Amino acid sequence: MPTLLDDLRNSIQMIGAQNLPTIVTYPLRKAWAESKGGPLRGVSFARHLLHDRPLWPLTWQKPGAITSFAPHARGLTLETATCTIEISLFASNAAQVRCLPRLKQPAPPLPYAIARPLEDWPIPPFEILPETDTVFLLTSELIIGAQLKSGALFFADSNGQLLRADIDMGWNANGALRHRTILHEDEQLFGLGERATPWNRRGGKHILWNRDPSGYKDGDDPINLNIPVYLGVRPRQSPHYLVFYENMHYADFDLGAESPQAADHRFTGGELRHTLISGEVPDLLERYTEITGRHSLPPLWLLGYHQSRWSYYPEARVRKLAQDFREHEIPCDAIHLDIDYMDGFRVFTWDKERFPDLPALAADLRAQGIKLITIIDPGVKADPAYEVYRSGLQEQHFCTSPNGMAVHAPVWPGDSVFPDFTAPKTRAWWGAWYRRLLEAGIAGFWNDMNEPAAFSPAGSTTIPVTTRHSLEGRGGDHHEAHNIYGMLMVRASTEGLLALRPDARPVVITRSGWAGVQRYATSWTGDNQSTWESLRLTVPMVLGLGLSGVAFTGPDTGGFAGAADGELFTRWLQQSTFMPFFRAHTIAGTPDQEPWSYGEPYLSINRRFIQLRYELLPYLYTAVWQMTAHGWPLARPLGWLDESLWAVDDAFLCGDALLVAPVMEPGVTTRKVTLPAGAWYEFWTNQRCRGGENLTVYAPLETAPLFVREGTVLPLGEFGPSVEQRPDRFLRLHVYPLTGDGEATSWLYEDAGEGFEYQNGARRLSRFIMRRQGETLKVIWEQEGDFEPPYIHIELTLNGLRRAPREVRADGELFPVVMSDSVQRTALLGVPLFKQLEIQL
Repeated sequence: MPTLLDDLRNSIQMIGAQNLPTIVTYPLRKAWAESKGGPLRGVSFARHLLHDRPLWPLTWQKPGAITSFAPHARGLTLETATCTIEISLFASNAAQVRCLPRLKQPAPPLPYAIARPLEDWPIPPFEILPETDTVFLLTSELIIGAQLKSGALFFADSNGQLLRADIDMGWNANGALRHRTILHEDEQLFGLGERATPWNRRGGKHILWNRDPSGYKDGDDPINLNIPVYLGVRPRQSPHYLVFYENMHYADFDLGAESPQAADHRFTGGELRHTLISGEVPDLLERYTEITGRHSLPPLWLLGYHQSRWSYYPEARVRKLAQDFREHEIPCDAIHLDIDYMDGFRVFTWDKERFPDLPALAADLRAQGIKLITIIDPGVKADPAYEVYRSGLQEQHFCTSPNGMAVHAPVWPGDSVFPDFTAPKTRAWWGAWYRRLLEAGIAGFWNDMNEPAAFSPAGSTTIPVTTRHSLEGRGGDHHEAHNIYGMLMVRASTEGLLALRPDARPVVITRSGWAGVQRYATSWTGDNQSTWESLRLTVPMVLGLGLSGVAFTGPDTGGFAGAADGELFTRWLQQSTFMPFFRAHTIAGTPDQEPWSYGEPYLSINRRFIQLRYELLPYLYTAVWQMTAHGWPLARPLGWLDESLWAVDDAFLCGDALLVAPVMEPGVTTRKVTLPAGAWYEFWTNQRCRGGENLTVYAPLETAPLFVREGTVLPLGEFGPSVEQRPDRFLRLHVYPLTGDGEATSWLYEDAGEGFEYQNGARRLSRFIMRRQGETLKVIWEQEGDFEPPYIHIELTLNGLRRAPREVRADGELFPVVMSDSVQRTALLGVPLFKQLEIQL
């Protein structure tokens, strides 16, 4: 077991002894700068050194009685003696509320989070209805009431069912803001971005300030990617609501911890502005991502398996890794190069001794179907001989102190400066630096350390809050810019890649971000640990990000900090098979953590699950298309289908039709699963199961509980060494019949998997409509779009049958069953592409 001395020795070795004085003195320099300037000047040096959380006011000014009100083009304006409250409609189910104190009117938030501004939305019909003690704003889906005596607001659905109600709003002369609301007895709260806290955020205190925890464990808060958005869900009391606070400042949300029936939202500055949306959960996500934006379609290969560690070098090691994948017959689409590929941790460079011919390496791997992804950090080494530093200094692209000098902080290169991504000219400058890596053949980029993080043994691990930022030219400090720093870094990266390679879908993966970051990047869940506890955190963490708009994400499989054994790595890989981002990664100094590292039986099990991932690509890519079209996450909570199951945090839906119940305890060969209402098929045996019951499922190491929803047509492909090198001779359609009379719909989205021709019609969207009446099962295949897939043949598998089908016809032509298995309850046959399939069961 490593000792504290071992950890210290390893840290010195990785960081470099020459950088230790800079790191040790950084908290003192940072605290001194913060105590001498900015909004918190006058606060003691000691407090800045030892604490990184604000002191909240003891008293708050409140709106008071409404003195007048008047309709405006989009809603209603309320006036009190102390403030103006504006209610504006995005849509009939979405309203924005702004509280504007007369005491000190803050600058409005810069619209970094907003993809579709309020003024671009058509104005929905609404009505203003004054009553004796309340004035109402009515739409077809919302009732918004303002109490004349207090200025408090409430929101209800069109039937009058209360969704959310104010206790009060407040502000203070120092700029702090507060909004308190009532919580229903049975209300559950989900979201707030990436968190290592319980899945239901109700009853907890949550800090919204992006932070590098240097490895997190259960209960750590905050961590890397915080988003001030959450869903309020009342089981069996739909519709529900989603609330988004468009405020980038440090915040804490007490969601029933101090007072069980109240939510208390506090911000250190900015404007008190929030948007409330009502509806069913899929509608909430669709509307929220219509406002803040959605992921763009990634290249298909991004859904493949990725292998990483800190760090693979030299070049020979990377070549051997690629060869090992081929020798073990395990598919792989990307190898990630961590910080040691760089020349002294200088971004946009590579070490010519470790990688003497990076372009040749990238080209050789591409010929095998494997892409290289390299890490890029924001910290630029303060080295006058380094051209990125010289250029940024000369053109004034770095964040500055109030005195105009560039801010310095220690990170991997040692003393470093930080680009000001809130300046448009800096984003363009940063994006242009990717040219040399693109020309070297690098296919994707992993933006790390972008909270932004700084090495500090005490206090806050970021740059000083007094740091000045452009903020699109209006000016401001790091209090306001901190939480959006990572998002604007990946915006700069993505915009640069699109400018340099306009025909290629950019691949940018981020550790940090804020509302709207999904427009520019995918994410991963940061520096987890190689423990069963950390494995159990993964499902609620990925689900919480998905409900916050960041739907393409996944963990470091196997855990980053520490060393997994074969059982833990295999169970983690089984879980990750069904998550959007599928990458194994580990810290420096640990044993190898590749699928074959643990010998048998782990190798064979890991190989089979990675192969299954590639077989599922048509289905997974369709779920990703849904993510880009509707904002729906690929990994969804069970409550998505059955509202009685919102509390479940150890199982998840993968797309429309699959339910995954991973094993997350050592030595376990069974686990309990509660299926959503309806009928389901156990994937491995095709046994029918009834929803709503508590099942005990057999789950030896070589399998993981996996279920398919009745009425599904599940599209599968073939696996090969990589996405680009898969055979594409036929499409496999697995049919899971409805268990009774009715109708169900399944989808299949297809395009070239790269480029943007799909935006011009080069795509195909298939809809499979399954209808059952008695013993007759029909599948109608409807298609739209111009894309022509390469396959011309369908391998059809009918699952869950009590006996072989009596007859199968495709477009009226009879086709024989090639193989029937009464144990597996399947029947296999080949058919051409069809418009209608008719099966006599």
